[in-house]
Amino acid sequence: MTVVEVVAGVITDCHGHVFCVQRGENPKTYISKKWEFPGGKLEADESHEQALIRELKEELSIEVGSLEFFLTVDHRYPDFRLIMHAYKCKIVLGSPVLTEHLESKWLNVGDLNELDWSAADIPIVKKL
Repeated sequence: MTVVEVVAGVITDCHGHVFCVQRGENPKTYISKKWEFPGGKLEADESHEQALIRELKEELSIEVGSLEFFLTVDHRYPDFRLIMHAYKCKIVLGSPVLTEHLESKWLNVGDLNELDWSAADIPIVKKL
Protein backbone atom coordinates (compact mmCIF):
# COMPACT_ATOMS: atom_id res chain seq x y z
CA MET A 1 0.00 0.00 0.00
CA THR A 2 1.28 3.45 -0.93
CA VAL A 3 2.05 5.76 2.00
CA VAL A 4 1.47 9.48 1.52
CA GLU A 5 2.80 11.91 4.13
CA VAL A 6 1.21 15.35 4.29
CA VAL A 7 0.85 18.41 6.51
CA ALA A 8 -2.35 20.29 7.33
CA GLY A 9 -2.96 23.73 8.75
CA VAL A 10 -5.57 24.24 11.45
CA ILE A 11 -5.80 27.97 10.77
CA THR A 12 -7.52 30.01 13.47
CA ASP A 13 -8.36 33.69 13.73
CA CYS A 14 -8.44 36.04 16.72
CA HIS A 15 -12.09 35.11 17.36
CA GLY A 16 -11.39 31.37 17.57
CA HIS A 17 -12.89 30.57 14.16
CA VAL A 18 -11.30 27.73 12.17
CA PHE A 19 -10.64 27.89 8.41
CA CYS A 20 -12.03 24.92 6.43
CA VAL A 21 -11.81 24.16 2.70
CA GLN A 22 -13.79 21.87 0.41
CA ARG A 23 -11.87 19.60 -1.98
CA GLY A 24 -12.70 19.57 -5.66
CA GLU A 25 -14.19 16.64 -7.53
CA ASN A 26 -12.06 13.52 -7.51
CA PRO A 27 -12.49 10.06 -9.04
CA LYS A 28 -11.89 8.71 -5.52
CA THR A 29 -15.41 9.24 -4.23
CA TYR A 30 -14.35 8.89 -0.60
CA ILE A 31 -12.44 12.21 -0.82
CA SER A 32 -14.34 13.98 -3.60
CA LYS A 33 -15.90 17.28 -2.44
CA LYS A 34 -15.10 16.49 1.21
CA TRP A 35 -14.04 19.19 3.65
CA GLU A 36 -10.50 19.29 4.97
CA PHE A 37 -7.85 21.40 6.62
CA PRO A 38 -5.61 22.89 3.90
CA GLY A 39 -2.10 21.64 3.28
CA GLY A 40 -0.30 19.12 1.13
CA LYS A 41 2.56 16.73 0.53
CA LEU A 42 6.03 17.08 1.94
CA GLU A 43 8.88 17.50 -0.52
CA ALA A 44 12.33 15.93 -0.12
CA ASP A 45 14.44 17.39 2.70
CA GLU A 46 11.57 19.58 3.90
CA SER A 47 10.45 19.87 7.53
CA HIS A 48 6.76 19.68 8.39
CA GLU A 49 6.73 23.40 9.15
CA GLN A 50 8.49 24.33 5.90
CA ALA A 51 6.07 22.17 3.92
CA LEU A 52 3.03 23.72 5.57
CA ILE A 53 4.25 27.28 4.98
CA ARG A 54 5.00 26.47 1.32
CA GLU A 55 1.71 24.62 0.71
CA LEU A 56 -0.48 27.34 2.23
CA LYS A 57 1.31 29.98 0.21
CA GLU A 58 0.83 27.94 -3.00
CA GLU A 59 -2.78 26.87 -2.33
CA LEU A 60 -4.21 29.94 -0.62
CA SER A 61 -1.75 32.81 -1.23
CA ILE A 62 -1.28 33.34 2.52
CA GLU A 63 1.66 33.34 4.86
CA VAL A 64 1.24 31.69 8.25
CA GLY A 65 3.10 31.86 11.53
CA SER A 66 2.81 30.75 15.15
CA LEU A 67 2.92 27.10 14.07
CA GLU A 68 2.18 24.70 16.92
CA PHE A 69 2.06 20.92 16.46
CA PHE A 70 -1.48 19.66 17.08
CA LEU A 71 -1.90 16.01 16.03
CA THR A 72 -0.64 13.29 13.68
CA VAL A 73 -3.32 11.20 11.99
CA ASP A 74 -2.56 7.80 10.47
CA HIS A 75 -5.51 6.84 8.26
CA ARG A 76 -5.97 4.02 5.76
CA TYR A 77 -8.10 4.83 2.74
CA PRO A 78 -9.08 1.96 0.39
CA ASP A 79 -6.01 2.38 -1.84
CA PHE A 80 -3.45 4.37 0.18
CA ARG A 81 -2.32 5.16 3.71
CA LEU A 82 -2.25 8.81 4.72
CA ILE A 83 -0.03 10.15 7.49
CA MET A 84 -1.07 13.73 8.21
CA HIS A 85 0.73 16.09 10.59
CA ALA A 86 -1.60 18.90 11.68
CA TYR A 87 -0.37 22.22 13.03
CA LYS A 88 -2.34 25.08 14.51
CA CYS A 89 -1.34 28.37 12.90
CA LYS A 90 -2.40 31.94 12.22
CA ILE A 91 -2.41 34.01 9.04
CA VAL A 92 0.29 36.69 9.23
CA LEU A 93 0.01 38.02 5.67
CA GLY A 94 -2.75 37.95 3.06
CA SER A 95 -6.30 36.67 2.85
CA PRO A 96 -7.11 33.17 1.58
CA VAL A 97 -7.61 32.92 -2.18
CA LEU A 98 -9.01 29.59 -3.37
CA THR A 99 -6.99 28.11 -6.25
CA GLU A 100 -7.56 24.38 -5.67
CA HIS A 101 -10.71 24.19 -3.54
CA LEU A 102 -14.42 24.65 -4.27
CA GLU A 103 -15.37 26.58 -1.16
CA SER A 104 -14.07 27.79 2.18
CA LYS A 105 -15.63 28.67 5.53
CA TRP A 106 -14.56 30.18 8.83
CA LEU A 107 -16.47 28.27 11.51
CA ASN A 108 -16.77 28.19 15.27
CA VAL A 109 -15.36 24.95 16.68
CA GLY A 110 -18.86 23.93 17.73
CA ASP A 111 -20.09 24.16 14.12
CA LEU A 112 -17.36 22.00 12.51
CA ASN A 113 -19.51 18.86 12.67
CA GLU A 114 -21.93 20.44 10.16
CA LEU A 115 -19.46 19.71 7.34
CA ASP A 116 -18.87 16.45 5.46
CA TRP A 117 -15.21 15.91 6.37
CA SER A 118 -12.61 13.68 4.74
CA ALA A 119 -12.17 10.66 7.01
CA ALA A 120 -8.55 11.55 7.83
CA ASP A 121 -9.56 15.03 9.03
CA ILE A 122 -12.22 13.79 11.48
CA PRO A 123 -9.74 13.09 14.32
CA ILE A 124 -8.60 16.72 14.08
CA VAL A 125 -12.20 17.96 14.25
CA LYS A 126 -12.84 15.73 17.29
CA LYS A 127 -9.72 16.97 19.11
CA LEU A 128 -10.66 20.61 18.46
